[in-house]
Amino acid sequence: MELILENFEVNFNPATELEEILQNVKTIVTTYKYSVPLDREFGINAKLIDMPSVDVAKIKLGSAIIEAVKKYEPRAKVLQVEFSGTTIEGLLVNKLQIEVSV
Repeated sequence: MELILENFEVNFNPATELEEILQNVKTIVTTYKYSVPLDREFGINAKLIDMPSVDVAKIKLGSAIIEAVKKYEPRAKVLQVEFSGTTIEGLLVNKLQIEVSV
């Protein structure tokens, strides 16, 4: 299953449990830690994005994504995290493969 984050809008009334889980995973991976007032640990550490080594950033971001999803959305299990992008582009884009327990 592929998560596409382009034009991501929150749906406060998801039609299915699957839609709710996918939306929760999208929210987790697009939120920076310390930006949520009542749960400062929610999300991904933004400092990982600016690491000088792309290879190290990929490893640490992948691990952070897996741990955050495991903690905040236990109905989803991250099977694989792939990254595209280079230091020349200055952009890392992640693609998650997840398994959902509905």
